[in-house]
This record gives sequence, structure tokens and C-alpha cells, in this order.
Amino acid sequence: MRLTIFWERMRAQFGDAYADSFARDHVMAELGGRTVHQALDDGWETKDVWRAVCAAMDVPAARR
Repeated sequence: MRLTIFWERMRAQFGDAYADSFARDHVMAELGGRTVHQALDDGWETKDVWRAVCAAMDVPAARR
């Protein structure tokens, strides 16, 4: 998954204003105790980060 698609999905799920805040502040066990930004900076694949977000935040199947 391209990074641009990842951020489009994040904004679609959380809204323009909250997507980046969530990605910076929400530490997720599914990402090994990292935030979205930390996981991406650490080299995680965007598809794996998106799957973790979906699992942690119960994203509807239609948006996965």
C-alpha cells in the first residue's frame, strides 16, 4: 500500500483533523507499543500499520 493511500484511509476513518493527532499520540499494542508515526518511521509496511489500526479501532470491513 502506498503511503498516500494509507493517509487517505486514515483521514476517511478519523477525519482530516484527528487522523494525524491519532497517528502521533495513540500508542498501540498492535504496533509493539508504538504510535502510527513511530511504526512507519521504524520501517513497518504501511499495509501492516493499517491492519493494526483496523484491528485496534474496529474499523468497519468496508473501509479496510
